[in-house]
Amino acid sequence: MSANRAQPRGRAAGKMPFEKYRAFKPISLPDRQWPSKVLDQPPRWCSVDLRDGNQALIDPMNVDEKLRMWDLLLEVGLSEVEVGFPSASQPDFDFIRKIIDEDLIPDGVAVQVLCQARRELIDKTCEALDGAKDVIFHLYNSTSELQRRVVFQMDRSGIVDLAVQGTEIVKEGLKDFPGHVTLEYSPESFTGTELDFAVDICASVADTWGATADEPMIINLPSTVEMSMPNVYADQIEWFCRNFPGRDRIVVSLHTHNDRGTGVAATEMGILAGAQRIEGTLFGNGERTGNCDIVNVAMNLFSQGVDPELDFRDMPRIRKTVEEINKLVVPERHPYAGELVFTAFSGSHQDAIKKGISKLDGAQWEVPYLPIDPADVGSSYREAVRVNSQSGKGGTGFILEEYFGISLPRPMLVEFSGQVQRLTEQLDREIKPDEIFEALVAEYVRESGPYKLISYDLLGSQDSAQRCVAKIEVADQAMTIDGEGSGPIEAFVNSLVETLNEPLNIVDYHEHALSSGKDAKAICLLAIDGDGGQPVYGIGLSRNTITSSLAAIVSAMNRRWSAVR
Repeated sequence: MSANRAQPRGRAAGKMPFEKYRAFKPISLPDRQWPSKVLDQPPRWCSVDLRDGNQALIDPMNVDEKLRMWDLLLEVGLSEVEVGFPSASQPDFDFIRKIIDEDLIPDGVAVQVLCQARRELIDKTCEALDGAKDVIFHLYNSTSELQRRVVFQMDRSGIVDLAVQGTEIVKEGLKDFPGHVTLEYSPESFTGTELDFAVDICASVADTWGATADEPMIINLPSTVEMSMPNVYADQIEWFCRNFPGRDRIVVSLHTHNDRGTGVAATEMGILAGAQRIEGTLFGNGERTGNCDIVNVAMNLFSQGVDPELDFRDMPRIRKTVEEINKLVVPERHPYAGELVFTAFSGSHQDAIKKGISKLDGAQWEVPYLPIDPADVGSSYREAVRVNSQSGKGGTGFILEEYFGISLPRPMLVEFSGQVQRLTEQLDREIKPDEIFEALVAEYVRESGPYKLISYDLLGSQDSAQRCVAKIEVADQAMTIDGEGSGPIEAFVNSLVETLNEPLNIVDYHEHALSSGKDAKAICLLAIDGDGGQPVYGIGLSRNTITSSLAAIVSAMNRRWSAVR
């Protein structure tokens, strides 16, 4: 490459110090099987909102907030919940005692507690669990080469001794525990641990605990710091699963973080690679860039026709509750749950969504740009389309149809959408449905101009034709018009033609109900011939359908008059 290569436009004069970092070395797994697998069933879910999520908050939860989060997690359907780190936090200890002593743990729900492999911490944790029916004791110590060298200054055997001794202390401390106990062990910083060592230390813990196929323990393989692309993490999981002695005596669990922004992808690929369980939080709150997002993973399964066995049918309320407890905002573009996730501003997207919804004819959901039906998570079709300067006629038409039941004829929609476009540019913001309706009325309801309808009477005639006698104003001059036709609209048109001596032909006619009940209004949209054969539209609004039709004719005449001035 030439040393005189031109500097790309926009590049800073200096450069980032990329030489400080080393690429993560992938493992050799040429016969990897996970890429050909398909996710067709949900994993076991475990929420760590009350522990990992809580310790990552600017303002940790108080007891009332923890109880509110606890209730929400149970309502969603989570049956494994890490409720705290009782040996490290008195509020965590008190909360665990509260839900045990007040019998707030439903049958079938296991409470999980985290604890380092140290005797005094294990003893405190066992005390916190007294009286619980079903517990998961989550024991961990760090195993990565970096942590061994920098933090603990211990070799492999010393780290194994810590894990084994910790397991023995847990086993001793819970030997008389009347409830059901599952041991979970995490080689913390698994992603930075040599795989052979990870297998050795986890196998030593399983042997010490006495894990069997009938009573398996949980081996949790955390991406404590996300260090590689998600496919490399999947390779690590598959290698571990293949090489662990007595694979059926353990449940492989994942606990990913999101340092590279691929925590969800790493989790999904890790499940393909053999993991059976995942730990995460609602909406991914966690240390640094966050934990695995349970909502995201569950809804990804749902969108593929797989029952996630979690209930997110009222996503707006779930999101609001979590935001209030965590005091953190769920991003507007968060998959499935964000305020704008089902919203289209683009005109072409809006048009495709409108057409897709209109052609749904069965149980299968197939709508462009909407991977799932917004109604399935408590949203609505209406929220899918909003109008700003990037929008087109499809968005305007969709809003009028969904919010007001008004289906504009295509020529009228093309004409009116241009006015909406100008309005959005003038206001320099999104415009709301009510503003679109108000703009429609302001443009097409012309009750006065040169023409004004004052009153009318409909009379029968001898040959069953309809007779219309009306009072109108023309250029502020009152006059009475009289005409007959096959119906009231034709009779009114004929009376105008005969009196004003000018052509008047209705070339398009549509009528809709704006609301229901005693205050229901009818809206009439019609067009008359304009200069050059172009239709000129007018709108009439009234509780009476005939009145709305006659008013629409007058509106169209006024608009035609103003167009030729």
